[in-house]
Amino acid sequence: MSQAPIATSRSASGIPTARLAVWWVLASEIVIFGGLIMCYLMFRLHHESWAYEAEATKTAAGAFNTFVLLTSSLFVVLAHNAAEKKDTVKAVRYIWYTIFGGFVFMAVKAYEYTSEISHGYTMFKSVFWSFYYLATGLHGFHVVCGMFIMWMISRDVKKGKNLHRVEAIGIYWHFVDVVWIFLFPLLYIAK
Repeated sequence: MSQAPIATSRSASGIPTARLAVWWVLASEIVIFGGLIMCYLMFRLHHESWAYEAEATKTAAGAFNTFVLLTSSLFVVLAHNAAEKKDTVKAVRYIWYTIFGGFVFMAVKAYEYTSEISHGYTMFKSVFWSFYYLATGLHGFHVVCGMFIMWMISRDVKKGKNLHRVEAIGIYWHFVDVVWIFLFPLLYIAK
């Protein structure tokens, strides 16, 4: 008789271990992104010239990427719903829709970076651009990590194993979206 690993079913808090682990990881991520965003705000409030720097960002591309991430969040919710119903075919399909959304997001970021760098807006042009590339690059790294983890999870889900992990990666993906919801207005809209 096959038994589930103890780590997936035991929790002193009454919260499933995978969910608790993801929340612990996200707590550390909140410190990282929260500190970065607070530093950005402190500098921004004391440097009016940053508004002129921000005018060179591509607001339409940022808005499109916001739509892409929010749509991909819907797909991961649908994947979780399908996994709870043990519909592995739908769960895998929605996970891959989410991964595709991540690819689209990163392709748009690559277009933005290429365009901005070709116009001389490099990471070392000014403190604003340093913050821009650091924040969006760190966020992009998290998007790529989420896509990779989803790919790994989709392999198990396809076999009907570890369906609870769909919820865990969904929580992480929603966090990535929430971070973008903060970065988009700060870097693209507030000009």
